[in-house]
Amino acid sequence: MVIIVMGVTGSGKSTIAKLVSKETEIPYYDADDFHSTENIKKMSNGVPLTDEDRRQWLILLSEQIPKWQEKSGAVLACSALKEKYRETLQSHLEEGIKWVYLDVPREVIKNRVISRKGHFMPEKLVASQFEALEPPTYGICVNGTLTPEEITSIVLHKLDD
Repeated sequence: MVIIVMGVTGSGKSTIAKLVSKETEIPYYDADDFHSTENIKKMSNGVPLTDEDRRQWLILLSEQIPKWQEKSGAVLACSALKEKYRETLQSHLEEGIKWVYLDVPREVIKNRVISRKGHFMPEKLVASQFEALEPPTYGICVNGTLTPEEITSIVLHKLDD
């Protein structure tokens, strides 16, 4: 099983994906680890990524996902902001991905990003994330302002359905 926990920067993707991974014993991966040095440098400098910037990153992930699925699955933290990004991510799979969307208001995200230490995504890119966001109409949508434990419990319950 491949589960992708998605949302804008600061929505809690990594935190929730790690908790779901721990509870399900499915390996955790972070899509940020697959960004090129150029992309990380751009974001660190406050420059939003374009679709072209993301293209190779998404292709790399889409080629990796079936390999994870063949082994023991994956819980992937990945922004996957646009529908076309999600289509690319699952383009090499016969069985679909389990999508988890963390829905968090813009003001909450701004506060989280401001207080976050050691991450390459600056606060000034929050607006660009919301501009690009196309919330999915499928999968599991969770209120991302709940506690990580509450969110994880909801996700695990809905994955069992």
